[in-house]
Amino acid sequence: MGTPDGTDPRANPWFPFSPCTVAGCLPRRPAAAGAVRRAARWAALAAVLPAGVALSPAARLLAPARRAVLVRWWCAAIAAALGVRVRVTGRPVAGPALVVANHVSWLDVPLLAAVAPGRMVAKREVGRYPVLGRLAARGGTLFIDRERLMGLPGTVAEVASALRAGSTVVAFPEGSTRCGRERGAFRGALFQAALEAGVPVQPVAIRYLTHGAAHGKGLTDAAETVDTRPAFVGEDTLAASLRRVAAARGLVAEVTVLPSLPPGTHSGRRALAAAAREAVEAALDTGGPGRRSPGPPPARRAPVPRPDVSPRWPDPR
Repeated sequence: MGTPDGTDPRANPWFPFSPCTVAGCLPRRPAAAGAVRRAARWAALAAVLPAGVALSPAARLLAPARRAVLVRWWCAAIAAALGVRVRVTGRPVAGPALVVANHVSWLDVPLLAAVAPGRMVAKREVGRYPVLGRLAARGGTLFIDRERLMGLPGTVAEVASALRAGSTVVAFPEGSTRCGRERGAFRGALFQAALEAGVPVQPVAIRYLTHGAAHGKGLTDAAETVDTRPAFVGEDTLAASLRRVAAARGLVAEVTVLPSLPPGTHSGRRALAAAAREAVEAALDTGGPGRRSPGPPPARRAPVPRPDVSPRWPDPR
């Protein structure tokens, strides 16, 4: 199976692998908003995105606190333009931190930036996205080449340097997107940066839900259920995913900021990664009144035995 950027994960045994596919995970008959509402969303998005491009050079000259306010406003405006209702629980820790979250969609990025603005860690392909790639570069995104394992220590050193300099860094340690029902392990490499910089790790759980007719005409339900429409998986394209989100009816993004993991509480990057993933898993598995369980995830592949390696590099686990 490929990835949204067309890269074959089999080319590298350490390449992040997601079992999620367009055919297997995305709804075939998603409930859609009316034509007028969809047109209004596209018009709003067409106004918000260029505003970000135009303001980004000036934003870089602002004091960090004011720049963070502007970033929060702009990213929240993207979700609002697309008609996505956002619910946020909890607050991020003050000061520099490594923010880590599960990864479902490109929409995760503006959602996290609206809650905890910081320097994103992204695959290098993001830098080639129209408009978004330029904005990512101007926003100080730290690009990682997932096909060059030997370049990983340099990326981790760059992240650690940013954390020491007082920046918050935001990463998706699963390494690849999943549909929201399936979840992956948190790879430990970037957690090494938090250990070296002596900063806390801030876990965040992201879940997309729908209220009402999630699967098409005549199929209604008052309960909130996990919604895979925003997922960006398999051979999906950014344009197709964007169209799905813009046409979605009843889409809710739930962002849960969990208690931070202070420095010194875990001895190694793998233990720290496991603790962060456990916190996110617990939050995603917690139901509420009127909320249905997402059901069993797709079958997972058995883990491939891997040889013991040096406790530092280049093993990304």
